[in-house]
Amino acid sequence: MVVIPGKLLSSVNYPSDLKQLNVEQLPKLSEELRQFIIDVISHNPGHLSASLGTVEMAVAIHYVFNTPDDKLIWDVGHQAYPHKILTGRKEVFQTLRTYKGISGFPKMSESEYDAFGVGHSSTSISAALGMAVASSLKNEKHRQHIAVIGDGSMTAGMAFEALNHAGVAKSNILVILNDNGIAIDKNVGALSEYLTRITTSYSYNRLKDKVWKLLGGGSPYGKNSRAFVRQLGRAVKTTLVTQSNFFESLNFRYFGPIDGHDVENFVNVLQHLKNIPGPKLLHVITKKGKGLEKAEQDPTKYHAPGNFNSKTGEIIESTCKDRLAPKYQTVFGRTIIELAEKNDKIIGITPAMPTGCSLNLMMEKMPDRAFDVGIAEQHAVTFSAGLAVQGMTPFCNIYSSFMQRAFDQVIHDVALQKLHVVFCLDRGGLVGEDGATHHGAYDLAYFRSIPNITIASPLNEIELRNMMYTAQLEGMGPFVIRYPRGRGVNPDWKTPFQQLKIGKGQTLRDGKDIAIISIGHVGNTAFDVCNELATEGIDAAHYDMRFLKPIDKDLLHTVFAKHKRVITIEDGTILGGLGSAVMEFAADNNYHAKIKRLGIPDRFIEQGTLDELKAECGFDKPGIIKAIKDILYNKST
Repeated sequence: MVVIPGKLLSSVNYPSDLKQLNVEQLPKLSEELRQFIIDVISHNPGHLSASLGTVEMAVAIHYVFNTPDDKLIWDVGHQAYPHKILTGRKEVFQTLRTYKGISGFPKMSESEYDAFGVGHSSTSISAALGMAVASSLKNEKHRQHIAVIGDGSMTAGMAFEALNHAGVAKSNILVILNDNGIAIDKNVGALSEYLTRITTSYSYNRLKDKVWKLLGGGSPYGKNSRAFVRQLGRAVKTTLVTQSNFFESLNFRYFGPIDGHDVENFVNVLQHLKNIPGPKLLHVITKKGKGLEKAEQDPTKYHAPGNFNSKTGEIIESTCKDRLAPKYQTVFGRTIIELAEKNDKIIGITPAMPTGCSLNLMMEKMPDRAFDVGIAEQHAVTFSAGLAVQGMTPFCNIYSSFMQRAFDQVIHDVALQKLHVVFCLDRGGLVGEDGATHHGAYDLAYFRSIPNITIASPLNEIELRNMMYTAQLEGMGPFVIRYPRGRGVNPDWKTPFQQLKIGKGQTLRDGKDIAIISIGHVGNTAFDVCNELATEGIDAAHYDMRFLKPIDKDLLHTVFAKHKRVITIEDGTILGGLGSAVMEFAADNNYHAKIKRLGIPDRFIEQGTLDELKAECGFDKPGIIKAIKDILYNKST
């Protein structure tokens, strides 16, 4: 399906074209831009709600500022679709998030207008400040530096750290706070409540202005009335949290809140702000999902809705057979409730991903035992450590790629102290269309390097339940369970939990020609490979390790005693993971075997479907079969 942009949007390919329009034409352009996004994303799934809310913002910024010389950073990146369309990528926008197409996030190698690569949140102010300081050192005083931070990103510690520094650096930086009250799920925490109070205070200020005008010339109350309004203004400022409190205490000049969908006023405000030196913060109120009624009503559901009807907004449900099986995240959400009902020490924690990881199920049923701590992975880990010190058993659920942000806290606050924290890593392995910033490629490797940690990865949803049950038992210490975003089998929810023996794998199939060693969900592909090879007379053995650490040495001794040809398969980085562990074992025990490792190669993998990316990495079904035949027929070393 080819989407044709509206008349005005058709004439705009770059910001230089945008500047040729009159300000009065910008509302119409914004309308066409919003509809273009809806039409494209309806059949080429992507992040919808966030970008619908930033249409006027992108138009106003590129209309006023001289990008790309002026540096514009979008935080988080999934709110930047309007920016991409206005900066030379309109014609290729329909390739968004597809294999070899354009990224779903700003990416420096993709466009000079993408001043900084962003996928994770809360990095924009730090990056913009670094650029501003560099511009100052190079005597490029004219250059503006704009950080658009929103979608809950201001709750992360890194954003506060950057504000703290920027307030004393006196650099020319403008922070635009996109306040829509929601990240993927509803924003939480004191800052969110503070911003709400600022908005309320703004209503009082508007009322005060109207009263001032009404009590002006001709009023029987005269000057005394105006004196009263001045006193009212001081009272409002004293008794309510107003614009000058938090941000101005950090030496930012605060402006707003303003309506983020009034593009003409937005332009006017930015034209004034660009001439004011030093650190500034503009508070902008927007509506996530703006322009599509169903997305406005349920922005969480329409964060990344898949295919939908562009006219009605109705989501088009997939008819794939694998939808009969629940997602791993759903199994997690249901299982933690089952366990928590029997173990009152279990606590659920997530950094702003309750719906994505299904902890929202526990939050609804046990609101006092499940916590969304906002976009704050470091805090989530150490908060979990504090709970564990007091005898609780926290299940800290963090997307694999976001877990990278709390690496030090895992080492220093959990592993070093041998605390019983269960880390459930959702979205392990390749995640598809979100691309390099979101693939859970490194968890197995970096966790394996940390002492005192148990690392497990289930073959299917049944094993996920058993691993969660095992992890919550007394004396387990730090425990990592890593699983993908997809689906596998439909577990029998009535089957009793089974305690797994730590560090013990399983033999799924005996064979004499070659040994396949896998861990996690990718083992299902390996199982299919064994069956297909059998039809060709190739007898492959298959071993599922279950645990990467401690690794099952007895099982590996059995493997190498029987086999001189071994292939390892994992959906993580090939450096430091399962394959490396097996090769280290072979070397340490003086086994001489031909070992081939399959996994994510030592490069960043871009976006695409899971099938396309697995094929690129060589551990899809045809890739595994080819690797096995190459080993058997001496075509590979």
